[in-house]
Amino acid sequence: MPSDREIASATAAAACVSRTHEAIAGFLKEGRTLAEIDSFVGRTLDRLDCKSCFLGYRVRGHPPFPSHACISVNACVVHGTHDMTAKGLEEGDLVSIDIGVRHQGWIGDAAWTYLIKSGDDVARSLLRTGRESLRRGVAAMCPGRPLIDWARAVQTCVEKESGFFLVRGLGGHGYGKTLHAPPFVSNVVPSYPGEWTEAWATFKPGMLIAVEPMIAVGTNEIVSQGTSWPIFTADGSLSVHYEADVLITENGPLNLTEDLFALPDLVG
Repeated sequence: MPSDREIASATAAAACVSRTHEAIAGFLKEGRTLAEIDSFVGRTLDRLDCKSCFLGYRVRGHPPFPSHACISVNACVVHGTHDMTAKGLEEGDLVSIDIGVRHQGWIGDAAWTYLIKSGDDVARSLLRTGRESLRRGVAAMCPGRPLIDWARAVQTCVEKESGFFLVRGLGGHGYGKTLHAPPFVSNVVPSYPGEWTEAWATFKPGMLIAVEPMIAVGTNEIVSQGTSWPIFTADGSLSVHYEADVLITENGPLNLTEDLFALPDLVG
């Protein structure tokens, strides 16, 4: 179990992420380029006395990640970079922004999706589903219960009730003083033995877990382009990404990024 001081540090790092998203919501508008958004994120992190834990991040087979934030537009599910396009945002674009920070030795990592200016019923429903699936999933993360409870709650909301698709192969993760740590937390229940080996491991007090539904309109399949970072829906359909930092306590889950639920869906 983390000490009170460690919990306070993790909470402070998560707060930096929330404050950055609040600033982003006021900055996003039609015409902004991804490079402008990423530069704004970098300046905001400096003001909050923290650094991006994405910038320069390395994964085998990929170049160092080039951006302060993951900025993913429309069919880009996750890991969008500031140099993907020089084109400015347009009315109706869905923009998912994933912020990862290091603050006083601890990580904060959360994503939210915004709609630029206006959107159709499908886009708005996708946003509502993303928010609600995250809310229900976090509520299911109770100590002593298996990790699969998270997936059951999220999958019921997204696929059974809303008719959208959770992308396969991606999911949440433990974190703390490192960005990625066990356990892996799938957004869908396993469909065959061995698909998700940690599904029946239990939530334990003291765990810090970043959980993140990634939802598409038309498919559960994803594609990427060689060693390029961005990941897209295989059919080019719209997608959203939501992520929260959760501390498991003896009394239940504590969403350290709960403030994100106060953010607007519509910006710019």
